Amino acid sequence: MKKQIILAVVLMLPFASAFAQYGEQTKPQISVTGSAEVKVVPDQIYLQVGIETRDKDLQVAKKQNDDSISGALDFLKQKGVPEKNVKTDFISIEPVYPDRDSVGYSSRNSVKIDPETGEPVGKLSLTKPYYYIVRKSIGIMLTNVGSFDDVLGGLVTNGVNTVQGIDFRTSELRKYRDKARAMAVQAAKEKADAMAATLGVKVGKPFSINENDFGGYRSWNGNNWQQALYQNGMNGSANAGGETESDEGTISVGQISVSANVSISFLIE
Repeated sequence: MKKQIILAVVLMLPFASAFAQYGEQTKPQISVTGSAEVKVVPDQIYLQVGIETRDKDLQVAKKQNDDSISGALDFLKQKGVPEKNVKTDFISIEPVYPDRDSVGYSSRNSVKIDPETGEPVGKLSLTKPYYYIVRKSIGIMLTNVGSFDDVLGGLVTNGVNTVQGIDFRTSELRKYRDKARAMAVQAAKEKADAMAATLGVKVGKPFSINENDFGGYRSWNGNNWQQALYQNGMNGSANAGGETESDEGTISVGQISVSANVSISFLIE
């Protein structure tokens, strides 16, 4: 008999927990959102650059690209950029095939014209590549923001011919996200207290919390700047301090935004 009683109690425990949870859900609640933003001076720049070469001979185009990559990597080593902060990201080889539109015709004597040189050429095969494009990309993390101008200029003179992206970042992103999140929670609690006071009730313990943080960078993708989303009507904002490294070169890094949003439901006592 004792075993049966114990078993019955054990079986009832999950149901008791479910009923208790349901009871909490049905209690009066007040749901609010809080948001906060921390402005940070970036101390890192991630630079994405590329080298593109082209030639009718694939091996020539590849060698030219390899030589330029070696020159760029040697330059970065001379500038003291740690090897761990430099990586080659990808390589692509693109054969380009001629067609009637790209080759063109002379209106006077129907002689085919080279689109690059404008000179008459012989018959071109439409199934054989006209030339090859070889592309490689290098990712570079600069921890000395003031060296950006010097490094970028040196890369261009050492074979780099495309800038694919620039990211301004902070090395203490976790720290500032924690700060923004705490500020957002505080803002939500203050909002709940103010609403409860107006209604003549009292805020109890939090029942549910949802959080979303974002930002921590400002990026240029070759076309435009992309900033971490700014929220209109931020409940809290803070400046993390620090000075921008704008005295060297022509770049002013400004500040980046680290933001957090929280949604909290409080029980009403």
